Amino acid sequence: MNKWGKLSLGMLLTVGLMTGCGQNKDENTTAATGEATASPTAKTLTLGTSADFPPYEFHKVVDGKDTIVGFDIDIAKDIAADMGAELVVKDLPFDSLLNELSSGRIDMVISGLSPTEERKKAVDLSDIYYKAEQAVVVREADKDKFSNIDALKGAKIGIQTGSIQEDIAKGIEGAQLTSLSKISEIVLQLQSNRVDASIMEGPVAKSFVKNVPGLVITDAALEVEDDGYVVGIKKGNTELLDQVNKTLKRLQSEGKIDEYVAAASKLADGE
Repeated sequence: MNKWGKLSLGMLLTVGLMTGCGQNKDENTTAATGEATASPTAKTLTLGTSADFPPYEFHKVVDGKDTIVGFDIDIAKDIAADMGAELVVKDLPFDSLLNELSSGRIDMVISGLSPTEERKKAVDLSDIYYKAEQAVVVREADKDKFSNIDALKGAKIGIQTGSIQEDIAKGIEGAQLTSLSKISEIVLQLQSNRVDASIMEGPVAKSFVKNVPGLVITDAALEVEDDGYVVGIKKGNTELLDQVNKTLKRLQSEGKIDEYVAAASKLADGE
């Protein structure tokens, strides 16, 4: 809802055959290689995410392999573990996630997903597991120029397609929106002067600003009511929804989500 260059599509963390988490599949295809593999005995849980959203979900080379990591991924691993299932991760464009979920090609969505009324009609949503502020990112030379929200009126704003930030940007008078599927693409638009600013999640903005020279977060304050983030589940899959909420409640009571956020933020920053 991220790399500092062009990376390949995310690899699946595990593969197997779905036997009880939502859909039965004869085979799974890895995003990295496109090769189908079959595992007739493994119980799997397939996660859909848009892995360009550090520290939520992003690509990182781990032990020489391109791997999808982040605190949303850590949460998904706990959900799968509590179910006794192996986790399969599919890296998809953000604006395609709910369609993939409704079609049954994935079992759940964890990707900085806000609980909007439109989404509530399309899929079932879990309890809120995390809240974050919004931030305005610009080129360093334009920090003072866009120091308040009024300055964004009529500006060219790069935004992620289908995101809550897109809805926020649509409410800015005269704003000219460039909607793209990947945050990394928006950053390139900023660097090449094709857009003036972008609205991002606070943790995401901080990660990009720290790792991409020439970008800063402005002092502009966005008066936005934050409903937080939820897990998306296919309509009617109450068994999975109940399990997801049970795991989220446990993680919150144990303080694990804050731990995951801190660890993923360090990982995104290269620490």
